[in-house]
Amino acid sequence: MTIKELVGGEVISVTPDTAIRAAASEMQETGVGSLAVVVDGSLEGIFTERDVLNVVAESSDVSEATVGDFMTKLPDTFGPEMSVEDASDWMLATGYRHLPVVDENGDLIGMVSIKDILWAITDSATL
Repeated sequence: MTIKELVGGEVISVTPDTAIRAAASEMQETGVGSLAVVVDGSLEGIFTERDVLNVVAESSDVSEATVGDFMTKLPDTFGPEMSVEDASDWMLATGYRHLPVVDENGDLIGMVSIKDILWAITDSATL
C-alpha cells in the first residue's frame, strides 16, 4: 500500500501570519492534527498539535503569537508512491506525526498522519 491511498479530502491550510488561536480553532473544528502553511500556493511550513503545545509552554503572550513563529519551516515532503512501511519507518526515525504528500509537480495533495499509517498497517495485517 502507498501513502497516496491514505490521502483524501481537503488539505486545511493557513498562512504564517494566522493567529495561533485561529489556527487551533481551525484544527479543532475540522478534526485535524496539522495544518499546511501555504504562501502563494507554495508549502512553506506545517503547524501541528505539538506546535500548539509549544506556543502555550514558550510564549508569554499567546494572543500575539502567529503560526509563522512556531511552525516547522520547509518541512520534508513525500511522494504519493512512498510505501506505508517506508512512511512508518520515517516517522519512527524522525518523530514526525504528519507527512505532507506532494505530487510530481511539488503541489501539496494531502497530509498523512501517524493515525492513518497505523490504521493502514493494522488493516493490512488483519486481511
